[in-house]
Amino acid sequence: MPEIKLQHILTLTQLLVLGARHNFVETSTTHLGKAIGRSQQAVSKHLMHLENLGYIERVRRGQKFRIKVTEPGYVEMERLFLRLRSAMESAPPDTIEFEGKVVSGLGEGAYYMSLIGYRKQFKAKLGYEPFPGTLNVKLTDRVFMDARREIGKYPAVFIDGFSDNKRTYGWAKCYPASINNSDRVEAAMIVLERTHHDDSMMEIIARFSIKDTIGVRNGDKIKVKVFIR
Repeated sequence: MPEIKLQHILTLTQLLVLGARHNFVETSTTHLGKAIGRSQQAVSKHLMHLENLGYIERVRRGQKFRIKVTEPGYVEMERLFLRLRSAMESAPPDTIEFEGKVVSGLGEGAYYMSLIGYRKQFKAKLGYEPFPGTLNVKLTDRVFMDARREIGKYPAVFIDGFSDNKRTYGWAKCYPASINNSDRVEAAMIVLERTHHDDSMMEIIARFSIKDTIGVRNGDKIKVKVFIR
């Protein structure tokens, strides 16, 4: 059986919404076009192709048609639905991998890592007090930036925000990470509630200086594997 083309899915979906699964429904290419955001001419081509595939039956009534989705058409849509549901309900991956370039930071990392309100929590929840500073990794590929933006929805080691009577500091989320697949440094990607960085920047903390431990410097390209399960 031929597979349905992407541009025809909206047309078949709208027909099913109109009740064409079990009955012939009366509609027009103009009406369908408005419903799915396509031109009348485009919908006309969709219907012709779907009819040739045997996915719909239609009978003309003046300027309108009476259309019904056939059993093969419904089966094809059902197959697509099941594949989409399986994809949407699939378990998240164990890791997410990033690639970027080591760059200089703004000096924020050293300051925040020195605050007692954070240090105590890092010690209790991560098992160590991080080196006073972060490794800043600039992401240049849109795929990695999108993953960086979405990572906050996964479970993390949560570091509570606090106040020191002078100002309030935001929360942080920590995700265990490895750099260049090395096990020589215990690291974590940190996502801050408040930061001057956008989604193109990753900040990595570790017990010791990552640059010194694995021998990287500004301008080097590195790989970061973040563990989310």
